[in-house]
Amino acid sequence: MPQSVLPFKLEITHERITSHAGLAVFGEFLKALGLSALVDRKLPAPGSEAGYLPSRYVEPLILMLHGGGGCLEDLRQIRQDAGLRDVLGMRELPSSDAVGDWLRRMGAGDGLKGLAGVAARMVRRALNRDEATDYTLDIDATQIVAEKAEAKWTYKGERGYMPIVGHLAENGLVIGDEFREGNQSPGAGNLDFIRYCAGQMPRGKRIGRLRSDSAAYQASIINWCEEEGVEFAIGADMDSAVKNVIAMIAEEDWQPYEDGQIAETVHSMNTTRNAFRLVVVRRPCQTELFGQECLRYKVIASNRTETAAETMAWYNRRGDASENRIKELKIGFAMERLPCGDFGANAMFFRIGVLAYNVFVLFKLLALPAEWRHCQVQTVRWRLYQLAGKVVAHGRRTILKVSSWAWGILEEIRTRAREVALTPA
Repeated sequence: MPQSVLPFKLEITHERITSHAGLAVFGEFLKALGLSALVDRKLPAPGSEAGYLPSRYVEPLILMLHGGGGCLEDLRQIRQDAGLRDVLGMRELPSSDAVGDWLRRMGAGDGLKGLAGVAARMVRRALNRDEATDYTLDIDATQIVAEKAEAKWTYKGERGYMPIVGHLAENGLVIGDEFREGNQSPGAGNLDFIRYCAGQMPRGKRIGRLRSDSAAYQASIINWCEEEGVEFAIGADMDSAVKNVIAMIAEEDWQPYEDGQIAETVHSMNTTRNAFRLVVVRRPCQTELFGQECLRYKVIASNRTETAAETMAWYNRRGDASENRIKELKIGFAMERLPCGDFGANAMFFRIGVLAYNVFVLFKLLALPAEWRHCQVQTVRWRLYQLAGKVVAHGRRTILKVSSWAWGILEEIRTRAREVALTPA
């Protein structure tokens, strides 16, 4: 009787084989960015000469998140891939338990501050290559469900965390992130967060536009935008004042818009220094099946000078610029699951996830061919990272052998990585 379904034999080889040849080339790109040296400068050094440098923890985590891992135990795949480690010169790696201990130590100390410095340098490297000077900031809070004993209840009725993320709409880079307890309001501290994001911009670059949901519908934020000359479009709360203003819009001022109608009016809060536009869309809805028809409203506060329809269209683009990119961060880079029961350790892991995401944006901008620029990380994993390779030691040289069809793309990426390494940060 046959011993298997298909007629092939399974044998063991002691040759150096890696299933992540493309990930090795990405690891070379990390070296070209100078990431390891930067991490070692910005994060606290080990307490003894026998301890691992910070980069020995951060670099394997970034490789793991790019390769598709999602928890600390998945670091074992990096440890067991001797071929990948040979190519990247990663002779020794800390254990998963040691990484967890390091995250807790750094989360209780200056680790987050150090990672913020690393992130700022990566952002500066990308923006200094860009001719644009004004950028659009999209901010949004996102829930991460976590069945941890110390996790707080969110307003959605689940235990977890509520970090806030700020994206640059033009290129997808995360310019700022703040890890928060689950019970913290999405609107708390948003002005400080916006100021922080603006402060992360390198010299000659600025935040010129702001988009957010109603969590940023605050007089202090609107006043800041006016003072700094920042255009904004912010979802408005349907409070009694806004409802009264909408009720005063004349019926003839409503114009057809998509599946409803659009109009605008002027409004101000008690403490806003200037009045602003309210762009209102109303659409029919039903209170219940076969019930009476009602109207539902979507309201945007803005100081833009275009038509109401153009302002609403611009605001709606934040769905792709922010919400879909947060999905990529959470699903593509495994930030929907957090590894520790400690808040500080999870904050460190989340910021390393943000760093992995930003480096991926840089990888697409600086190293991958132009036709790859809009690919999500799962596509790059399938097409590039998961290539098989054979690692051969020849004299003092290490050789990574791949299939002929993959050689061209890997050489192209390596050439661009060399150019990145030679370009001043």
